[in-house]
Amino acid sequence: MDKAGVIYILTNPSFPEYVKIGYADDIDKRLQQLNRSECIPFAFRVYATYEVNSRLSDLKIHSIIDKLNPNLRSIENFNGKQRVREFYAMSPEDAYSILEAIAEIHGCADKLKRIAMDEAQKQAEETAQEIEEEHKERLSPFTFSKCNIQAGEYIFWGDDQDLQFKVLDDKTVEYKGKPFSLSGLAALLLGKSSSAGVAGPRYFMYKGEWLNDIRHRLEGS
Repeated sequence: MDKAGVIYILTNPSFPEYVKIGYADDIDKRLQQLNRSECIPFAFRVYATYEVNSRLSDLKIHSIIDKLNPNLRSIENFNGKQRVREFYAMSPEDAYSILEAIAEIHGCADKLKRIAMDEAQKQAEETAQEIEEEHKERLSPFTFSKCNIQAGEYIFWGDDQDLQFKVLDDKTVEYKGKPFSLSGLAALLLGKSSSAGVAGPRYFMYKGEWLNDIRHRLEGS
């Protein structure tokens, strides 16, 4: 009998739209191998594991997913050769549901485990989201008109109703008698020396809704 190992689902904040599905005899060693590279900004983390007795089990999972939707797998041509990866364009929840169905069919639900994030992993995901929001902000800067917010109205620092700021124009608010951009003000209130890496709309609310959520809702993104 083959040595018992696990099929794993890995996520990485560097590319949140993908999951990595593979097999490892030792998941900790596999993580060390993957996270040794300095080419990836954030580390891989284990989202779930499914204990199996065959090293080929992950290939069977790949085959099932490929048959369900052949467009999910990351495949590219490089130097005239096709490179087929273990990365799939799907959410970790969807990947987990596939393993869950397989585990239930085989009566092995107890072999499937979802791994909770620790604080460092949560912080990494928040940082990655912040960077992504800032990138989107640079491509299409936030304006209050995109959220149907008029000059003279007030926004709030998170859900703190005591910290309110008057909208001066399409891009600035007033704080202590001075105009600030949302990113500049957020950096100040967070105690940061620079607004670099700070996506201001993520920190302010209007009528109980985050500004970035309002914008995405109205823009349909």
